[in-house]
Amino acid sequence: MRMWSAMRADRRRLLLAGFLGFLASASAVALLGTSGWLISFAAEMPPVLALGVAAVLVRTFALTRSVFRYAERLVGHDAAFRGLTRLREDVYARLERLAPVGLARFTRGDLLSRLVADVDTALDLPLRVVLPWAQAVAVSVGTVAFLLWLNPGAGVATAIALALGLTLVPWLVARLAARAEARLAPLRGEVSSTVVASLAGSSDLLAYGATGAALQRVRAVDDELTAVARRESASLGVSAGLGIVLQGVAVVAALALAMPAVTSGQLEPVWLAVVALVPLAAYDLLTTLPASALALQRVRASAARVVEVIDSPLPVADPVDRLGPPVAPYAVGVRDLRARWSPDSPLTLHGIDLAVAPGERIGIVGPSGAGKSTLAAVLLGFLSYDGAVVVGGREIREVDGDDLRTCVTLLTQDAHVFDTTIEANLRLGDAHADHDEMLRMLERVGLHSWLEQQPDGLATQVGSGGVTMSGGERQRLALARLLLAHRPIMVFDEPTEHLDPATADALTDVLLEVTEGTSTVLITHRLRDLDRLDRIVVLISGEVVASGTHEELLAEDGWYADRWRAETEQADLAALTASIPAGTAIRRSSR
Repeated sequence: MRMWSAMRADRRRLLLAGFLGFLASASAVALLGTSGWLISFAAEMPPVLALGVAAVLVRTFALTRSVFRYAERLVGHDAAFRGLTRLREDVYARLERLAPVGLARFTRGDLLSRLVADVDTALDLPLRVVLPWAQAVAVSVGTVAFLLWLNPGAGVATAIALALGLTLVPWLVARLAARAEARLAPLRGEVSSTVVASLAGSSDLLAYGATGAALQRVRAVDDELTAVARRESASLGVSAGLGIVLQGVAVVAALALAMPAVTSGQLEPVWLAVVALVPLAAYDLLTTLPASALALQRVRASAARVVEVIDSPLPVADPVDRLGPPVAPYAVGVRDLRARWSPDSPLTLHGIDLAVAPGERIGIVGPSGAGKSTLAAVLLGFLSYDGAVVVGGREIREVDGDDLRTCVTLLTQDAHVFDTTIEANLRLGDAHADHDEMLRMLERVGLHSWLEQQPDGLATQVGSGGVTMSGGERQRLALARLLLAHRPIMVFDEPTEHLDPATADALTDVLLEVTEGTSTVLITHRLRDLDRLDRIVVLISGEVVASGTHEELLAEDGWYADRWRAETEQADLAALTASIPAGTAIRRSSR
């Protein structure tokens, strides 16, 4: 019903398509019946002119069957695709509300299957379920009414056979294939998820020699999907055989009940061919109903998966009293902040108090699991919370998410680089930026020399996920894109994660240089160069345990000082190791 409601704006088109389909199907039945009458009557060798009307009707029904069927396909598909477009827009609008926190429980491959294959299955609802069934019922009623007028016995026999074809056969097919259809949509999602995961981790699989196991996993899921599809095909075979049996029974029964009327003179002999051929033609229309029953099961399974995404609880509720976007001066004030990732999970942040003055740059440090990323999600409006978070004079729970993110922007450790050109990636930050501004921004983040080496300059394709770039270059490109957006408040969540120390140090230098004078929240586990920030906040187990400048925190001799000493010793050891000439042997002294 949720998918059908997406077609509500096109019900008139679907109704017209159904009427055109009825005319096409009725023309097919009338064509066979008229042809039978014409052949039978022609066998009596009447005057040629006596056959003229029937001959014209045969030609007419032959033409109208094709014309009306084409028109029905044209109108029906137009209406169905319009409804599918609206459904897809509704789903993507909901995804925009859910992302990124609300989609964490779905894998990428499974979500891809839900958004593509499962949503596209909605097209089957009007085209393979509603229209075929409505046409079959309408034509069956018309056929039975005609045969009842012609010969009541033949009409009753045909009515029983058609009723069984409309109800029993599709029901039996649906029962036989119910379990298979219920498994098909989830299995398609599992296949997509397995393939996407294997492709995404292909480099690691190659490095560890695990490609065989990954391929075996893909093969096993695909074999299971194939087995389920075979069970579905078997049910279609059973329905086809049962349909042929019922069709034959209908023809034989209609003839058996009509023959006494012919011998008694109540029915002209030329009508006997009509009695035989009309049920045959009508039952041909019912051969699509078993497939419609399977399509209905498929739509139900896919609709359940789509609705599961649509009905996922929003990570952030809609504002009750919607305020406008934040205004200057762009200060951030956090008081007694408590937040968790889901309603049934424990608190990640416990009563956080934090303030960022306009133009101030602060660092948020702490061990893994301390709640640093949770804080970033709250500041971007991705996560609900208790307490108060004020940005630019606005309590952010009363600000629309899009309005909030015109003021606050985020760079994460895995900022996505799209499979397009450098220019197109940069235009995500500012769609109206000119080439000179893009070049200046790339120069600011240290990518000017790299750009000069690219064959097509800004028009160079970077590949899926920026595969042609190094990790540091991808992050610099994402930083340039962020700077082009010209947001007054910037949040960086572990921007140097997964980078080697030298690249991470270089990126940190660039980042601190380009954010000079901009309100900045730098979340990191690396302490190098944090002495250039205005203030550093230490977050442990969801609570602020220390706050101050680099020198003040070192003097306190707490977690920050311990971490600083460990990081310094590690850097010194790495420098010492690098200074040892290659090939130098270290001998162990013996006593």
